[in-house]
Amino acid sequence: MLLAASLALLLQAPSPTLKYDLPEGWTSKPLSSKMRLADFVLPKAEGDPEDASLVITFFGGQGGTVQANFDRWLTQMQQPDGRASKDVAKTSILKTHDLNLSIMDLPGTFVAEVAPGSSEHFNKPGYHLRAAVIEGKGGPYFIRLVGPARTIAKWDAAVQAFFKSLRVE
Repeated sequence: MLLAASLALLLQAPSPTLKYDLPEGWTSKPLSSKMRLADFVLPKAEGDPEDASLVITFFGGQGGTVQANFDRWLTQMQQPDGRASKDVAKTSILKTHDLNLSIMDLPGTFVAEVAPGSSEHFNKPGYHLRAAVIEGKGGPYFIRLVGPARTIAKWDAAVQAFFKSLRVE
């Protein structure tokens, strides 16, 4: 009987949730998928054609290894000089609030599929992709920030503060 009561309490316990401090100036967009935990617009820098987008996703504890995600994100950018994106990408690790963020930064031409599985691809030169796999309690979670390079540079300090604010409660 005690085991059944303990199991019932465990099943009712809330799941850990990824929390963060939203930087001033970012706006939330309606979520377009159940896999998206958050979708933010980072307003464009002067002279840029459009805003940047930062999306946080969660696939129910699935989603592949850090390297598998890095490999996928590498295919979403091409280099104007023909070099392989893996030779241009910079990776780093950030530890914050018992979370481990594996971060990849990559400039270039954004060539990801317009929608998953689509044969149509973006062709946006002068872009920057910053993505992260967040490992820790309740994860993994995934962040993909993409937009014009000047806009990403404009928001760099805010993005770093946002990453450092990530926590699971």
